[in-house]
Amino acid sequence: MTETATGRRPLVFGEVLFDCFPDGSRVLGGAPFNVAWHLHALGHEPLLVSRVGADDAGGEVLRAMRDWQMDVSGVQRDPNHPTGCVVVTLEGGQPSYEILPDQAYDHVAPAAGAPPVALVYHGTLALRQRDSRRALDHIFAHCGAPVFVDVNLRDPWWNEGSVGELLDMARWCKVNDHELATLAGPGEPVAAARRLIADHDLAQVFVTLGAAGAFSLTADGLLANVAPDRRAPVVDAVGAGDAFAAVLIAGLLDGWPLPLTLDRAQQLATAVCGQRGAVPTGPDLYRSLLSRWREA
Repeated sequence: MTETATGRRPLVFGEVLFDCFPDGSRVLGGAPFNVAWHLHALGHEPLLVSRVGADDAGGEVLRAMRDWQMDVSGVQRDPNHPTGCVVVTLEGGQPSYEILPDQAYDHVAPAAGAPPVALVYHGTLALRQRDSRRALDHIFAHCGAPVFVDVNLRDPWWNEGSVGELLDMARWCKVNDHELATLAGPGEPVAAARRLIADHDLAQVFVTLGAAGAFSLTADGLLANVAPDRRAPVVDAVGAGDAFAAVLIAGLLDGWPLPLTLDRAQQLATAVCGQRGAVPTGPDLYRSLLSRWREA
């Protein structure tokens, strides 16, 4: 795989919010939060840089992180804006989202200095407002770690120019098939991934294809694919891509071979699809996976 620093933690930047479901239940979410949660369970110690409100929901976020023994030092409290909330609607198990404006995660403030990290992960949603974009630019200015962009195109909260600038600063990129077609043009996905790499000088692109699995393409043409387990039950697909991304990052940090990384990423994504919400609230799912990986 592409070489990266080892022995240091990943920095995860972006939104933490609650996914609110039609039955009245709500589940902690936000792609960066989900990725950080999974990375912690997989044995890494992510620094999540985000912002929650000075409200009950913000306190609930911090309690959940502490209960999971995550580092909360990068999560700011905002006295003026609420903890993020997204209304999730499910059709055939597939989620659609109503993303509320002007949430606490839109106003992350730059922190003094930057810790030594092996990799910076971020999405695109939390950068829809200037405050959080400034905070991420501050991290880039003080941290020389390579960047993994997880594209998350949620209308109307993105524009092509801004996403293109973020891709230009990245080494790795993860997109789904629809996002790939939007950013690189329609057509055969591998050819589109090749165009995306060339347009933004990326080292590697990971493309999720829903029920068709996923593939990775490197700048030097190495192609690897993974197929889904079609026998696995599906409750909802919320957070499946975030689980996939977390294992990709673990593979990059730990130097796993690319086919092994894709296979393990698909395993965690499949397991997440078998439950309600984006992250397991207990260790059993992770223990089972890690035990299987060790035995293999």
